[in-house]
Amino acid sequence: MSYDFEQVYREYFSDVYKYVLSLEKDESVAEEITQETFFKSMQNIDKFNGTCKIYVWLCQIAKNTYFTLYQKRKRYTSNPDTALTEEKNMEIDYLDKEEAKHLHILLHSLDEPYKEVFTLRVFGELPFSQIGDLFGKTDSWARLIFYRAKNKLLEGIK
Repeated sequence: MSYDFEQVYREYFSDVYKYVLSLEKDESVAEEITQETFFKSMQNIDKFNGTCKIYVWLCQIAKNTYFTLYQKRKRYTSNPDTALTEEKNMEIDYLDKEEAKHLHILLHSLDEPYKEVFTLRVFGELPFSQIGDLFGKTDSWARLIFYRAKNKLLEGIK
């Protein structure tokens, strides 16, 4: 399948930018992530196999690009003034990290579309209508899948 990349860029840039803006509130950073998304997609357009809509594929690249940037930012912006040094606070922090790790493992063990819908809703803060559109389904479908994913995660935590 051959794609006119310029047409893909014109058709989807605005929508992908809005999606990235839902993840990253800083407009200049969101634009940078969107540009990076299209750069990566241009390099890998030959690997797009058409099993999903091209918009979904672009949003997946955008999400991965955002999370990579977020992890880098997190690594380099530790503030020594706010570092917790008390043993009790360190213990709480450790338990929170363990809980977050457990939740992360549970989330990644979910089957599709539960994992993707939950991620788009919680981390991407997308409305159910937009999630439904991404999958070619209704907003009711997105709500139901999100509800089921949330229940599966709660069961795993207990």
